Amino acid sequence: MSPKLRFALLTAGALIGLVATFSLGRWQLSRAAQKEALYAAIQSQNTRPPVGLADLAGPLQTEQLLHRQVRLRGQWVPQNTVFLDNRQMHDLTGFYVVTPLKLAGSNTAILVQRGWVARNFLDRTALPAVDTPAGEVEVSGRMAPPPSKLYAFKGAEAGAIRQNLDLADFSAETGLALLPLSVLQSGPSEGRLQRDWPPANLGVEKHYGYAFQWFGLCALIAILYVWFQIVRRFILPTQQRPS
Repeated sequence: MSPKLRFALLTAGALIGLVATFSLGRWQLSRAAQKEALYAAIQSQNTRPPVGLADLAGPLQTEQLLHRQVRLRGQWVPQNTVFLDNRQMHDLTGFYVVTPLKLAGSNTAILVQRGWVARNFLDRTALPAVDTPAGEVEVSGRMAPPPSKLYAFKGAEAGAIRQNLDLADFSAETGLALLPLSVLQSGPSEGRLQRDWPPANLGVEKHYGYAFQWFGLCALIAILYVWFQIVRRFILPTQQRPS
C-alpha cells in the first residue's frame, strides 16, 4: 500500500470516528435534556389542582392533563388485568400490573398502572396473586402516558402476560372505551404491589456520563490523528533535518 493511500484511508477513518463519537455525545446530551424537561414539566403540573372525573368527561387536552395529580372513583375491571413483563423495580425484574378502571358515572375507562410485582422464576407462566377490590374504589396517582413499550419481535399480543400493551388494540379487544392516558397509581405498597416509581429525571447523570465518554473518545481520536499523521509525518522530519 502506497503511503498516500494509507494516509487517505487513515484520514477517512479518523473523520468517520470523529463524526460518530461527536454525534453520539450530542445524542446523549439531548436525552439528558429531554429528561430534565420532563421532570420540570412534572414539577410544574404538580402545582395544579388534581384531575377529577369532571376533567375527563369532556374533550381531552392531554397536554393539559399529563403529569398532574389525579383522584378518580370507579370500579376495577379485573378480568382485563395485564401483567407487563420484564419491568424493573429496585433492580429486580418482574411485572407492571395494569388494570382498567371504569370511571364512575361514565362509559369510559382508563388504564391504571397499579404497581410492580415480582414474578415466579420457576414457572414463568404463573400469575402472581394481586388483590383487586370489588365495588367502587378511589384511585390516586399521577396522569401519565400509556404504559411504555419495550422491544418486541412479534405482532399483536394476547393473554394476561404481555411484553407490551397497545392502547387501541387493547380497547378493541376488551370493548372498553379507553382514554388516551393512564394513571400511575401512588400510595403505599398494597399487598405484593410496590409503587416506588422511579423519578422522571432518573438516569440524567448516566446520560451526562456517557456524553463525557463519547466526547473524550472523540478528543482522543483527534489527538492521536494529529500526532501520528501530522506531527510525526510532516513536522518532526522537517525539524530533524540538518541545517
